[in-house]
Amino acid sequence: MAADALSRVFSALADPTRRDMVARLAVGDATVNELAAPYEVSLQAVSKHLKVLEDAGLVSRSREAQRRPVHLEAQVFDLMTKWIERYRREAEERYRRLDDVLAAMPDDVDPTPARKEGTPS
Repeated sequence: MAADALSRVFSALADPTRRDMVARLAVGDATVNELAAPYEVSLQAVSKHLKVLEDAGLVSRSREAQRRPVHLEAQVFDLMTKWIERYRREAEERYRRLDDVLAAMPDDVDPTPARKEGTPS
């Protein structure tokens, strides 16, 4: 997944309405009308949200007779997870190194800084 494609995915998920739609589609496919039901917005607005999700590769639409269900493309989440996991591992490694440094410090070090005589405490 190219960096700009990853940016489109994160950008699409930045909107709380789209995140909610993705969460609902994780349960199962739904039509535009079914997705629009809980929102006080037009079907056109819901369709625009779906277009953003579709352009990012997060959802696809198909045709089943008269029904046009929207389907969540879960493999995109696998790619996002790999990208996030890389940085999580790097952060954990930094914390491990910090833990090693802290463990190597002598226990008898006074954590309070030395004060000059005559300064208020």
